[in-house]
Amino acid sequence: MKSTYATESGPARAAVLTVLTTTDTAQKAEALASGAVAARVAACAQVVGPVTSVYRWEGAVETAQEWQVLFKTAAARYEELEAWLTEAHDYDTPEIIATPVVRGSAAYLEWVERETAP
Repeated sequence: MKSTYATESGPARAAVLTVLTTTDTAQKAEALASGAVAARVAACAQVVGPVTSVYRWEGAVETAQEWQVLFKTAAARYEELEAWLTEAHDYDTPEIIATPVVRGSAAYLEWVERETAP
């Protein structure tokens, strides 16, 4: 497999993304993590929490305890991961934020692409 990652000679296209979502229980976070990996729309997922979220919802400032789920996926699989999360998530408007991985271990990033190949 030809590497598509940044090297010392310069940047390349971002072939891998980290995608963040949050939910209100550890059990739901673990279910989202394992479901996305089982569906091969993410190579792996990490659950972190609890975290305190402060946000505006329906005109009021809210504070809630949430768990973050950080997915690693191939950029080519983002739309499928987003659709999967939108369907599986119980929030009306789930946080789904993707960040490109611009550098990293080539072996790890290639593993992410292999594990999310359709």
